[in-house]
Amino acid sequence: MADTFTPIAPRPSPVKVTGFVPWVRRNLFNDWRSSLTTLFVIGLVLYVLPGLANWSLFNSVVRADADACQAARGTGACWGVVTEKYRLILFGRFPYEEHWRPLLATSIMIGALVLSCMRYFWKPWLAIMWVGVLAVFFTLMGGGVLGLEPVRTDVWGGLPLTVMLATLSIFLAFPIAIMVALGRRSNLPAIRSVCIVYIELIRGVPLISVLFMASFMFPLFMPQGVTIDVLVRVVAGITLFAAAYMAEIIRGGLQALPKGQLEAADTLGLSYWQTQRKIVLPQALAMTVPSMMGNFIAIFKDTSLVFIVSLYELVGAMSLALNSDVNWRPFKIEAYLFITFIYFIFCISMSRYSLWVEKQLSASKAR
Repeated sequence: MADTFTPIAPRPSPVKVTGFVPWVRRNLFNDWRSSLTTLFVIGLVLYVLPGLANWSLFNSVVRADADACQAARGTGACWGVVTEKYRLILFGRFPYEEHWRPLLATSIMIGALVLSCMRYFWKPWLAIMWVGVLAVFFTLMGGGVLGLEPVRTDVWGGLPLTVMLATLSIFLAFPIAIMVALGRRSNLPAIRSVCIVYIELIRGVPLISVLFMASFMFPLFMPQGVTIDVLVRVVAGITLFAAAYMAEIIRGGLQALPKGQLEAADTLGLSYWQTQRKIVLPQALAMTVPSMMGNFIAIFKDTSLVFIVSLYELVGAMSLALNSDVNWRPFKIEAYLFITFIYFIFCISMSRYSLWVEKQLSASKAR
């Protein structure tokens, strides 16, 4: 009579491999070099932390009192400059009594961005929602309708301008970058040459030069009496600049695909655009998510350069708010730390979202 099989009950691992202590051992004390570096960093933090805590917390001045801030200079931070100037820093030269409009407009756009990052909302109506969001944003910012006071675009500033420039530039640059990347790999010499010249020309100059050309040189070539709003020109300049870099990122993803997949698509009788839409682009874009998100973060930070064309985004609005008031001018460090924190929140959010997308793509490949 055959023996019946009796499964052996699973036994716990002799060494715990999950949890906080194993993570510390694996990442911070894996070998003597790692342990020495960890101990050095801990010692440095313990040396710097008390003085930093005293300056930023215990000896700091939070109330909007310029005299108290002057008395605390050298020993404590003056967060009172943020308390006093935060509205000017966040909204720039926008009419003070109308600050509720840029606040509402920015909240709506950021809310739409958050919803767009959630997989549940990746539906066809998302594009229609964005049309409505942009219409509401520009209505609130520009005014002139529904009883809202008109506000010129050159008066827009602060966080609303930064968010709007980054969002529009990314949205407009993405499809341009895809077409340029495909064009650079085209078999048609004319199309390939145009795309190569565009990419190399844009990548060969700094963004400041592009903004300067768009703001000051481009109007010289327009017919007499024809003008284009400076905000439109700046958006166009940032978009074209971002699209050139993004196109090279996408081209790298296209080149990484095995040629066998293209040959299989030809065997199935798929057209060029069917092959690109169903086979090539989904894989190429998935492989370039980290680089693409790095480019998005760079675009968001590069919006600070519009200051040179007299558009006062977040950094420019901060400088404008402090330079116009001699009492608060000495406390720029605290104001810079305030806007640094804002930039950090946006950039770390984009970075963490990129990691989430990568995990989702890895999970879908594993199925």
